[in-house]
Amino acid sequence: MSINFAQYKDRLLFIPLGGSNEIGINVNLYHYEGKWLMVDLGSGFADDHLPGVDMVVADMDFILERKKDLVGLVLTHAHEDHLGAVQYFGKQLNCPIYATNFTANFLKLRLEEHGLNKQLKINEVKPGSQFDLGPFAIEMVGITHSAPEMQGLMIRTKAGNVLHTGDWKFDPSPVIGPVSDEALLKKCGDEGVAALVCDSTNVFNKGTSGSEGELRRSLIDLIAGCPKLVVATTFASNLARLDNLIHAGHLAGRKIVLSGRSMHRMVRAAQDSGYLKDVDSFIDERDIGRFKREEILVIATGCQGEPLAAVAKMAGGTHNNIKLAKGDTVIFSSKIIPGNDKKIFRMFNIFVKAGIEVITERDHFVHVSGHPSLDELKAMYDLVRPTAIIPVHGEPVHIHEHTKYAKACGIKQAVEVENGSIVEINELETKLIGKIETGYLAVDGNYLLPAESNIFKVRRRLREAGIIIATFVFDRKGRLATRPALDFPGCLDNQEDQHLIADISSSLYELFTQDLAAKIIKMKSDEIEMAIRSLIRRIIRAELGKNPQIIINIQYLTA
Repeated sequence: MSINFAQYKDRLLFIPLGGSNEIGINVNLYHYEGKWLMVDLGSGFADDHLPGVDMVVADMDFILERKKDLVGLVLTHAHEDHLGAVQYFGKQLNCPIYATNFTANFLKLRLEEHGLNKQLKINEVKPGSQFDLGPFAIEMVGITHSAPEMQGLMIRTKAGNVLHTGDWKFDPSPVIGPVSDEALLKKCGDEGVAALVCDSTNVFNKGTSGSEGELRRSLIDLIAGCPKLVVATTFASNLARLDNLIHAGHLAGRKIVLSGRSMHRMVRAAQDSGYLKDVDSFIDERDIGRFKREEILVIATGCQGEPLAAVAKMAGGTHNNIKLAKGDTVIFSSKIIPGNDKKIFRMFNIFVKAGIEVITERDHFVHVSGHPSLDELKAMYDLVRPTAIIPVHGEPVHIHEHTKYAKACGIKQAVEVENGSIVEINELETKLIGKIETGYLAVDGNYLLPAESNIFKVRRRLREAGIIIATFVFDRKGRLATRPALDFPGCLDNQEDQHLIADISSSLYELFTQDLAAKIIKMKSDEIEMAIRSLIRRIIRAELGKNPQIIINIQYLTA
């Protein structure tokens, strides 16, 4: 059910374009008095359904059609799943961008790589700032997360107030930045919050998410106890973890090496913003051979098995400067995100077979989440006392569970949304009123392609069943000038399957020398292709039970 937004000009509406069917790709819209406010513009990991693709972003057609009424984009913090799509849509949206100093510095470095650093204006605002964007009065609320300067948003309108949490946790001893501003959260609750739009990532986890400060001692002990070279991998955007690993490495008496472009980018953004000022200089990875293996800690990208990241290259033996050996250790200081598990476990197995120790969150204290567990969610409810809860930042199962939990905690209105849901928010009732079409775009090299593009369907067929290339040459009288030329990459082996290949070749030859010999001169090229494809498909299905991609080349001699 869609709606006519002109009829809802003076209603406060909320529409998630991304992040409410998955963990990542966070893009949220608010509407009031005919104007639109965007909160975050993130990217997410691609799964095996999109071969050759690393990242996915939300389809932005809905807001691009209304961009003249878009008053601004406010970024809550410097994580890719909240700002990783700015480089793809910033110029098209052509709206002001607001971010704190660290988030702005991080984004500028990302834009610089795409040649956009001078084309997009970023308005830097201080944590805790208040500013107006059209009919939206915004106050930033400092909440602890794994990135510094994480800002929840108190969005005030004449129709009601919304507290948009972004990513958050209540960490009593963060290693970077202050603790969450609980006094301000309570003040917002005293003022009245019609809806709390809230992180759902850890809704299945009891208790609290754990403290980054508590994790530091565990990392120090682990790294100090490793006999040879240590590689620690985590999200480059998790600055709190980088700070922990750097200090743990130094306290364990090791030199620090950064590997991976995004690691260097994050450290540069941090130091430009006044963070990590007390760390010693890093060792260039090209100079790693000058030191003993037990003197080195490498902090590397690739904790989710990304094929082009540093750790994957180490696993494959293709890293230019770092070669792992028996007795070394790789620490995965991160959560295994659902959908990435196959890639990650593939690396685990490669390392273990090579005699390299693998340490993960499953067997050691090497990770704490940046998202709230149940006790923290309840504490947030008690501080803010919202009339309604709108769970976001999760897969459908997370959002459904968060809805049930909020109701169990006494919040009467809990609205279960998905990408494209249209929610009307007011102080009396918050409810679903419609839905818009949404989708995903795959970042395929330098292009954005619809996730349902036929290109990916073909790639999946190539991956699953291979390809058959058949070339036919006819003379001017429609007779085969030579036997068909056949190739079967990923489908049949020229040596092992030579008898089947010979049968297919003979069947095709007979098709045009006997069955269709009298008709071929009158047949059109598409009819000939159909006859060839039908015969090949029938034989391959009968023999292999597969449906490979079939490419037919037809040529005609002119002399």
